Amino acid sequence: MPEIQVYVVSGGMGASGEQLARTALAQFPGNELPIVVVPQLRSAEELEQVLERAAASGGVLLHTLVEEPLRRRLIGSARELGIVELDLMGPVLGAFERLLGTAPLGRPGLYRRVHEEYFRRVEAIDFAVRHDDGRHCNELAEADIVLTGVSRAGKTPLSMYLAMRGYKTANVPLVKGVETPRELFEIEPGRVVGLTLEAEPLLAFRRRRRQHLGGEGLEAYADPREVIRDLEHALAVFRRGRFATIDVTAKPIEESASEVVAVVARQSGLEIRSRTSF
Repeated sequence: MPEIQVYVVSGGMGASGEQLARTALAQFPGNELPIVVVPQLRSAEELEQVLERAAASGGVLLHTLVEEPLRRRLIGSARELGIVELDLMGPVLGAFERLLGTAPLGRPGLYRRVHEEYFRRVEAIDFAVRHDDGRHCNELAEADIVLTGVSRAGKTPLSMYLAMRGYKTANVPLVKGVETPRELFEIEPGRVVGLTLEAEPLLAFRRRRRQHLGGEGLEAYADPREVIRDLEHALAVFRRGRFATIDVTAKPIEESASEVVAVVARQSGLEIRSRTSF
C-alpha cells in the first residue's frame, strides 16, 4: 500500500499548520508520518493537484486556507474523494466573525507580512547558526554577508549580532596550512568582509582560549610567531579574493557591525534591504 502522507495546505507558508501537525504526531511515538507542506496555494488548479496526490496516497489534508471559496472547494472535493480533511482555520475565523461582528479579510499571508521583521530575524539567526565556523560553505551564495578571518577574530559573535539585525551572515575561518574553501572565492566578493586585528590582542585572546581548553597540543596556537604568520596568511587570502577588510581591534561589536554593513552596501553593488538600525 502507498505510504500515508499528511498534506499541510496553506495560502501562506504553512508554518502554523506544520507545527500543529508535528505537535499532534509527537503524541504517537513510533508512528511518524511524512509531512508535505504545500505553501502559497492560490488557485483551483493547484488545489486539484494536491487532491489527486492525497487521494492516491490515502493522505490526510490539514489546511489553513483563509480564502473562503478555495476552502469550501477543498472541503467539498475532499469529501467526494473520501479524503480525510481537517479545517484548522475555518472554525476559528467563524468564531471570531461572530464575536467581532465583522467578516475576515480572507487574504493569505497577512500575519507574515505584518510580522515580516520578526520572521526575517528568525531566518537570519537560523542561517547564522547553520553557517557558523565554515559549515555548509556550499550555501554561501545565500548569505547577505560573509565574514572571514583568523581564529579568535570575533567572527561568531559578530555573525550572531548581524543576524539579530536581520542579516543572513555566514563566517569562514582561515587557518594556515588548511585550504581555504573555494566557495569563498566564487561568490560576489563585495559581500565578503575580512576581519583584521592587531597581533597583541589576538595573542591575548588565544592565550586565554588555550588556558580554557587546557593547553595541551595548542602551543603553536598561542605562539607569537605563529600569530603573526596566521595574520599574514589571512591578509594574503583577503588580497586574493579582493575582499574588503575592517579592523576590529578594541571596537565594540555594534561599531564593527555598522562598519560591516556599510562596507557590504558600498562594495557589493547589491541592494541590502533596510534592517533595524544599529
